[in-house]
Amino acid sequence: MMANKWWQEAVVYQVYPRSFQDSDGDGMGDIPGIIQRLPYLKKLGVDVIWLSPVYKSPNADNGYDISDYQAIQPAFGTMADMKQLFAKAHELGLKIMMDLVVNHTSDEHEWFQQSRQSKDNPYRDFYIWRDPVDGHEPNNWASDFGGPAWAFDEQTGQYYLHIFSKKQPDLNWENPKLRQAIYDMMNWWLEQGVDGFRMDVINLISKAMQFPDDPSVDFGKHSSSMEMVANGPRVHKFLREMNEQVLSKADIITVGETPGVTPADAIKYTGFDAHELQMVFQFEHTVIDDSKDGLGKWSDERFALTDLKRVLSKWQVELDGKAWNSLYWNNHDRPRVVSRFGDDRPEYRELSAKMLGTVLHFMQGTPYIYQGEEIGMTNIAYDKITDYQDIDTLNAYQDLVVDQKLVSPEQMMTYVYHSSRDNARTPMQWDATTQAGFTTGTPWLKVNENYPQINVAKAVDDSNSISYYYQRLIALRHELSIMTTGHYELLEPDDTEVYEYKRVTDDEELLVIANFTNHNVQRDFVVPAGATQVISNYEDDAGNMLRPYEAKVYQYRK
Repeated sequence: MMANKWWQEAVVYQVYPRSFQDSDGDGMGDIPGIIQRLPYLKKLGVDVIWLSPVYKSPNADNGYDISDYQAIQPAFGTMADMKQLFAKAHELGLKIMMDLVVNHTSDEHEWFQQSRQSKDNPYRDFYIWRDPVDGHEPNNWASDFGGPAWAFDEQTGQYYLHIFSKKQPDLNWENPKLRQAIYDMMNWWLEQGVDGFRMDVINLISKAMQFPDDPSVDFGKHSSSMEMVANGPRVHKFLREMNEQVLSKADIITVGETPGVTPADAIKYTGFDAHELQMVFQFEHTVIDDSKDGLGKWSDERFALTDLKRVLSKWQVELDGKAWNSLYWNNHDRPRVVSRFGDDRPEYRELSAKMLGTVLHFMQGTPYIYQGEEIGMTNIAYDKITDYQDIDTLNAYQDLVVDQKLVSPEQMMTYVYHSSRDNARTPMQWDATTQAGFTTGTPWLKVNENYPQINVAKAVDDSNSISYYYQRLIALRHELSIMTTGHYELLEPDDTEVYEYKRVTDDEELLVIANFTNHNVQRDFVVPAGATQVISNYEDDAGNMLRPYEAKVYQYRK
């Protein structure tokens, strides 16, 4: 294993700009709002701020459909605002990591506008175009947002590929001119002051250009061919080229979103001698409560702790010494962790949120905190489907309820409450004033009604709050080298109620114990004499009696 890099000891905080802080009363968060809240993030103790896209976009997928990589979405501010964000963050010792979406663009990007003009346009091969087959789509690939992954273009009589929305045509990475244009854009952002890139679905950029049918597609069950196109034949060539031309030129942080990867795949992307990326986001632990009826994430299943332990432990063990883990519970695409893996009822919300933070932050890897996680923000349950704005949620409702009638409206709403991406996208709850202090106007997405009880101002005034607990977790990450270097050892893998593991070096150990239930459980773990309790979400220590959602960590010499 290489010597520790700064990003291995860092903690990252994800900001979803449209929901973080509105500075001008238009109901949408913006870059000046982020600048306003930098002192809060500095106090929290994080090292890196990851921004979801702020580029110019028609917002078919909330900014993940980019129409100009080198312009700022007007609702978010200006390029001058962006440069001020870089400057103010750097003054505080904070780094800025930007989202990079280069598997696809918006159909309103100039490249695509040119591409669709004619078959001999210079930009035609910036995208993936194919002739109809027997009057239909070139193959049976399914979009991740529902329906076929091909859209017909009348002007040229061909189909273009879109693994996501029809307004998100996939780029053709086989074209060296396209690749060079992307590398030039990335280098331009490094010149502006960006400190790293989070790369959206980066392992989809290489497709099997023979376009074989996907044997798993079932359009009756909201299928997706995302895994069919993941980890394609030339993806590592492309990423090594990107590393050579861009990433290796600066001391930056990189993480790739990589659906459908195994630990062996991840090592190819992030191995210490791979010369590609530093980390990947894998999703194995985020699908353990997927539907048993073949509806993917549209489910209200409760996870099994043994499944969670098995998956997280696999990634801890198999990457150890070979590559670097990213650690996360939730993000802009995932439900709120305290509602999903914890207990968001008032009597247990804070305890379970602290417990979950403990379990994650003491693992090996770089922790990622999603905005509001540090105050225990919860899932949302809007009254009607029309209150939701997430394209994935609305498409799934149309597909499963209206078109195919596979799910009743009432049942689908329970799935939406559990799994919708809008759970994570409700505005940040800053205080108990109107609209939670997020905006003086009408927010783009309704604020969660529990904001008077759950907000930053209240957390800052309570020394026992989740926020201060997260500050302590972050500080420990910076103080205890064993949290970076220690090997991971799972204890009691078949225990359905308690998660227990160790971090181990040659001369010391950490013992992490977490009760995932809302009742007392007795366990016979042994704490060596002379051990120090590093952190706990209870004020006292009841020994082997673990109280509801109790978490505690002991440190001792070997």
